[in-house]
Amino acid sequence: MTRSELAWELADLFTELKVEQINDMLAKNVPFDTLEFFNEYGEDFGSAEGIDGDTRKRLPNLLLLGYILRVLEERLLHDGEEPTGS
Repeated sequence: MTRSELAWELADLFTELKVEQINDMLAKNVPFDTLEFFNEYGEDFGSAEGIDGDTRKRLPNLLLLGYILRVLEERLLHDGEEPTGS
C-alpha cells in the first residue's frame, strides 16, 4: 500500500466513525497536549492567514489527521511493513 492509499483509507475510515469512536481513538493515540497544540496552532494560523468560518474551524482537524497518519506510518514501519510510494 502506498502512503497515498494509506491516507485515503484513513480519511474514508474517519468519515464512517461516530463521534464517540473518534474520541476514543484520539484518547488512545494522541497525547492531550498535542490535541491542545493543534487547536491553538490552527486558530493562530487561521487568524494570521485571514482564514475564517468553517475552514478555520477545520484546520485543527486537518493537522490532527496528518498527525494520525504519521503515527500510523511509523507503526507500520516499526512492524516492518514499509509503505511504498509518496
